[in-house]
Amino acid sequence: MDSKDYFKHKKRVVVKIGSSSLHHENTGKLNFTKIERLARELCDIRNQGIDVCLVSSGAIAVGRQALGFQERVQSIATKQACAAVGQARLMLTYQKMFAEYHQEVGQVLMTKGTMQDNVSRKNAQNTFEELFRLGVIPIVNENDTVSTYEIRFGDNDSLSAMVAALVGADLLILLSDIDGLFTDDPHKNPDAELIEVVEELDPKILAMAKSSTGSDVGTGGMETKLTAARIATLSGADMVIVNAEDVGILHEIFEGKFRGTLFKEHYDEDFYIADFIEERME
Repeated sequence: MDSKDYFKHKKRVVVKIGSSSLHHENTGKLNFTKIERLARELCDIRNQGIDVCLVSSGAIAVGRQALGFQERVQSIATKQACAAVGQARLMLTYQKMFAEYHQEVGQVLMTKGTMQDNVSRKNAQNTFEELFRLGVIPIVNENDTVSTYEIRFGDNDSLSAMVAALVGADLLILLSDIDGLFTDDPHKNPDAELIEVVEELDPKILAMAKSSTGSDVGTGGMETKLTAARIATLSGADMVIVNAEDVGILHEIFEGKFRGTLFKEHYDEDFYIADFIEERME
């Protein structure tokens, strides 16, 4: 993809990174080199005058390691306990990494209920706006200690899209374990082709959703990413899926040269996110 000017005038970006992208595959422990590079990339974007928000998974996986679990835990209560331990450790890591570049970060824990309740949604919106005004990068995760929705039904893809809608972002970037949306599963079909641009989420594109994932720490598949694309684009934001193997791809996006899939915004004034969430939870 080569469109130098397309991303040039973006003012507010939400970046989502998943659990599998933050950990070493062979041990499940945090990949500090990647996290440090991620912090550097986001700080550089912020230094260009762009508001930045990071939606980060990983709390449960970090807590799992800290508490000595060798494999993925099954109990919802145990997952919530892992999240309580892991979220504190993950934020401490982020604070240290971002501090190296003189950047303040703030933790924001949300639930789907935050978006459904008018008062809670407005309060959250005001908090984000003040953080952006102060030059802070908000780091968002689902509050897994009190909400089981994300734990049971998917990764933070849809949450990041909801955050993008809430803060009026004009770009959502999903850092994933795949290059983008393909015509078929590239792990199984070597002839699968990358779809570089999606002008609109028509039934043919939505039919490509697949909920499988090969990761031991992540839970989101292409289905959750297309759900995120629907939320983001209808809310007026472009969305990009790129591979998180090298997070340096973030500056390549703003330079207009990257390998991935761009979902172009398709704003719909009748799209109401609270109704969408209620529909999905039924």
